[in-house]
Amino acid sequence: MPAFDQLIRIPLVPLLVAQGLGVRRRVNQLPEPPGARSGTAGDGPPMRLLIIGDSSAAGVGATTQAKALSGQLVDHLSQTHRVHWRLEAATSATTWVTLNHIETLMPQSVDVVVSALGVNDVTRATSLGTWVARQKQLADLMSATYGARLMVASGLPPMGLYPELPQPLRWVLGEQAKRLDRGLADLAARHPILTHLPIDIPFEPRFQASDGYHPSEDAYALWAKLIAGHIYANL
Repeated sequence: MPAFDQLIRIPLVPLLVAQGLGVRRRVNQLPEPPGARSGTAGDGPPMRLLIIGDSSAAGVGATTQAKALSGQLVDHLSQTHRVHWRLEAATSATTWVTLNHIETLMPQSVDVVVSALGVNDVTRATSLGTWVARQKQLADLMSATYGARLMVASGLPPMGLYPELPQPLRWVLGEQAKRLDRGLADLAARHPILTHLPIDIPFEPRFQASDGYHPSEDAYALWAKLIAGHIYANL
């Protein structure tokens, strides 16, 4: 049986589409920050790191990649390892877009994959079954083709709390985000390399970028610290 929010949104489709188009125009105004998207840092045992995902993985909301997720995560990991890292992320990317992009690249062996995906799957009304199947396909690819030993999937953010999303769009997207996040957690519990890391960042103004939608540099710092701790605990 469809959930209540899935049933009630059917008559609301015209309003939800109009609200969604308005939000998309506003949140797409921030660019991806400049800076390196690959490199080597630190000393110690080697760690090959691949970061994939959407605009949050690409660092939208930060002024440079050094202050975005990739730069701050590498800073943490390079304190104990020699990190060979690469960022493959793009604004508006869904799991399907990311999967197709990764399949076009020349495979390189990696130890750890960090993914930040889901918001665009939510806004495009991706079903739970399709979402889980594509996330599994992505994790399988990382394991079989890239040799990854660990894939950290960041949980979906609490979209039902986004102040810039008007109602009822905020409620509909919030319920869908929670549904997909539960599906991701269930998949991770069964998959040999996939782990699920819930987003545990206080929903405060200092953790929001100027568009009220993307993470701020403070949020990226906290997020990177959480991911680094998760990698150390699970690798």
